[in-house]
Amino acid sequence: MLAGGRPALHLALGLAVAVLMSACVFGGPTPTPHTACPSAAPTADQATSILADAADAVIQTSKGSFTISLYGDKAPIATANFVALARCGFYDGITFHRVVAGFVIQAGDPQSKKNHGIFDGLGTGGPGYGFAIEKPAPGLTYDRYVVAMANTSQPDSNGSQFFIDLADLSGQLPPSYTIFGKATDGTSVVDAIGQVPTNGTPDTGPQNVPLDPVVIQSITVRAKAQPSQG
Repeated sequence: MLAGGRPALHLALGLAVAVLMSACVFGGPTPTPHTACPSAAPTADQATSILADAADAVIQTSKGSFTISLYGDKAPIATANFVALARCGFYDGITFHRVVAGFVIQAGDPQSKKNHGIFDGLGTGGPGYGFAIEKPAPGLTYDRYVVAMANTSQPDSNGSQFFIDLADLSGQLPPSYTIFGKATDGTSVVDAIGQVPTNGTPDTGPQNVPLDPVVIQSITVRAKAQPSQG
């Protein structure tokens, strides 16, 4: 299925299909005065450096805040890419543009900074580049509150969009979506976002855009706790 001439990512939920979109062709980042946003995904060496002081990320939204524990050791490229984009302010002002109750909430399209409503191509924006899909590390499944990258099902289509599972989807999703974290503190906020009214359901249409926009106000990446000196 296509939206705005760009590929859409499909996730099946029983017979219903929730369409999650991601693309890497337009809608680039807005740098902050402190650091420029990346123009490419990190290399393995760069990922190691980026993740050296990244333990979790606090996402402040218009519905409240929640914390994502980052899996840098399990998906280093995707996690480091998320951290780099968060630190440069890429996600600030972006909305959760797709909400499917009992399934997922999705964010990361930079186009939603300027337009919080419904428009052609919503959900197809990315950081201006793509990178390889890292399959879930052994032992990781798509259980409730897991955070994973959205993609178009094509190679190198990870970008900036991500989704959070609202239920245990481990038996419903193929291992094609990079798991890079899990929401821990503030999961009630994740649940609240998952219950906002939208313009449709998987049965009536693929958009599922919240009628009252849920905006990411900021993402703060926190460093790993340092061991105490005896």
